[in-house]
Amino acid sequence: MYFDSHSHYYDSRFKNEFEGGARKLLDKLFADSVCAIINVGDSIKASEKCIAQAAEYKNMYVAAGIHPSCAGKEGSVNEGRIALCDLLDNADKSKIVAVGEIGFDYHYDDTDRDTQREFFEMQMRVAEMYGLPVVIHDREAHGDCFDMVCKYPNVRGVFHSYSGSAEMAAELIKRGWVISFSGVVTFKNAERVRAVAKSIPLDKMLIETDCPYLAPHPHRGECNHSGLLEYTAAALGEVHGVTGEEIAKITAENAARFFGIKL
Repeated sequence: MYFDSHSHYYDSRFKNEFEGGARKLLDKLFADSVCAIINVGDSIKASEKCIAQAAEYKNMYVAAGIHPSCAGKEGSVNEGRIALCDLLDNADKSKIVAVGEIGFDYHYDDTDRDTQREFFEMQMRVAEMYGLPVVIHDREAHGDCFDMVCKYPNVRGVFHSYSGSAEMAAELIKRGWVISFSGVVTFKNAERVRAVAKSIPLDKMLIETDCPYLAPHPHRGECNHSGLLEYTAAALGEVHGVTGEEIAKITAENAARFFGIKL
């Protein structure tokens, strides 16, 4: 059974590309191969959708937060803080287990870096206040993301779909963080990601889909979902010399422990 530590099941692609939409797909996944899912918001509105979906499934949980590309799109940083805190005040009832996804995205120019920084730092402070872990989005911003998380030694979290160096990962792990790998680890041109994955202790590793994005080979380009985690687990098993089933078991235990979830 797989624990998908990062997904976006509110995305319209599920309604458009699967008969019966996300509901029918999730019913099948939980029945067949998935033990738990973290549904991750990229805005306040999306986080509210995550909460509504998680209420329908015993083993679906929520990360609520504002993605760097959404920073400032729903109001000022203060308005974002108030809205996020309103959600986190009901974290237990809403099954919120983390703040995220938050961070820096330097690949696109749709949100200026100063705004991204304001929202990132605000959400790190909020996570510290509520005692919750964070889910970090780091795209082409490894140094700045690392510097930010080091400013908050009381906050721990996960770097999702990790693309940084083995050295940075080792420093994060020393600080109590964990590292998550997506379907990218299966891509033919991802030798560097696999090399980094080999350096990560198995007890510090999570797996994820980031669905509907980043479908693993041989389904690359398709609408991703948690049923395809077997390919990611197999690729990680290959670099560590264990089976994909062992990766599934270890990473499920890691995720449950890290997010405080009883499977």
